[in-house]
Amino acid sequence: MSQKRRTFIDIIQLYLRLLSRKYPALLYITKWLFISSLIGIVAGTASAGFLESLSWATGFRESHIWLIACLPIAGLAVGMLYYYFGKDVEAGNNLLIETIHESSRKTIPFKMAPFVYLGTVITHLFGGSAGREGTALQMAGAISDQFTKLLKLNEQDRKTLLISAIAAGFGSVFGTPLAGALFGLEVFLVGKIRYNSIFPAFASAILADQVTRLWNVHHTEYHIGFVPETDFQPFLYAVMAGIAFGICAAAFSRMLHYGNSLFKSKFRYAPLRPFAGGIIVAAAVFAMGTTRYTGLGIPVIEEALGKQLPLYDFALKILFTVVTLSAGFKGGEVTPLFFIGATLGSALSLFIPLPFGLLAGMGFVAVFAGATNTPLACTLMGIELFGAECGVYVAIACVISYLFSGNNSIYTKQKIGEAKNSRFGHFINKNFEDL
Repeated sequence: MSQKRRTFIDIIQLYLRLLSRKYPALLYITKWLFISSLIGIVAGTASAGFLESLSWATGFRESHIWLIACLPIAGLAVGMLYYYFGKDVEAGNNLLIETIHESSRKTIPFKMAPFVYLGTVITHLFGGSAGREGTALQMAGAISDQFTKLLKLNEQDRKTLLISAIAAGFGSVFGTPLAGALFGLEVFLVGKIRYNSIFPAFASAILADQVTRLWNVHHTEYHIGFVPETDFQPFLYAVMAGIAFGICAAAFSRMLHYGNSLFKSKFRYAPLRPFAGGIIVAAAVFAMGTTRYTGLGIPVIEEALGKQLPLYDFALKILFTVVTLSAGFKGGEVTPLFFIGATLGSALSLFIPLPFGLLAGMGFVAVFAGATNTPLACTLMGIELFGAECGVYVAIACVISYLFSGNNSIYTKQKIGEAKNSRFGHFINKNFEDL
């Protein structure tokens, strides 16, 4: 290397060091914009392929209802796949959250992504009641974590990467990038937000959502017909609804964990759990003569926003989902929680004098807020999905639901960063599994 060239490089390096000292945010933003772009591309592409696969599986199942009779065999196949080849990734979302807390752990195995993708598509194809957020988060997290060693990230940067991956997976699979970013920041530590990851989380979620849309994947559009003007009395009704949503969220979380323990105690050989769960779900579907409570249930969610539904819809969806997921089928809890919340909200209009569409929209996000302890993300999600007009009502419902769901969560590895009440101060830094 010539002397002139060496001198030029030294000058550039000196200039960059001086620039980074004067404007440290510039180097930080440049670094994380690059990493967030990688996360956004892989998470957005994975979500696009997954959503298209789910759409096909749902359509094919509804055209061939007899497939539901094969749900036990499908469950046995998924159970054997994880039992013999995927024990180290079976924890799913809890593994992601635990790795954020203990970032010195080994890299999340890449196989988590194809395993959960395959398991979830099979669950939906054969009629299980499950969601999609768990799959999107796990695919994004497992793929993105492979960049940790490649980019030689330290433990703190790895935490930020995983938070950003969760944000990207959530934002891209639901088409709600702002809520996705806040969900990634809020979900792993209840009551606290990791602000030093705020730019990567938002950049990853927004880019992932854009990548998913570039693949020409369309998200469901929801609409609330009428939102009353803000006043004291409607606010009071929103609080009442929020209490109901919080109790429902707590009940769902407890039933899910109880069901999980019950299947484990009854069937020591793990693959038999989804086999037995498949028998229960398939028998219930054919006995009732309807597929209303299978799969994602998006048509029923749209129905709840458009008319008043009976009280039993949300209860039956809880039962179908608890059996499906606690038995060991793959998917997520969030879309079923949307169904449960929307149908409960619609039914509550029998007792609470608010428009059924508004109550359904409030329940859509508020039950989810209570079950995951993410009231801010869910408030923002409600605004992204339904519009700013309902923002005040959605916020009230989400916050009240979060408070009334108590010390419960669908994610057992969530840690309590700040207790919901001073009475529970001794729970700080414990996860829900410890409780």
